[in-house]
Amino acid sequence: MKEYTYTVKSELGMHARPAGMFVKLAKQVQSAIEIEKDGKKVNAGRLLAVMGMGIKQGDSITFFMDGPDEEEVVPKVREICEEIL
Repeated sequence: MKEYTYTVKSELGMHARPAGMFVKLAKQVQSAIEIEKDGKKVNAGRLLAVMGMGIKQGDSITFFMDGPDEEEVVPKVREICEEIL
């Protein structure tokens, strides 16, 4: 299992576009991707669950990748975070 923690910089927080990008990524890879904020974890492949977390600017979120391609998933998650969040 791999982890990646990121502090949200975007004023918009986790809005529909980045949430959709994580859902798309989760459906393209073999590894399970989960997002955690304040002790609550959700499956990154479920748009409403991700949006329902209420992730705002300044929030610290942790991504958990677990599966056969987790090594390749981490840089993809990092790229989405740094470009949009």
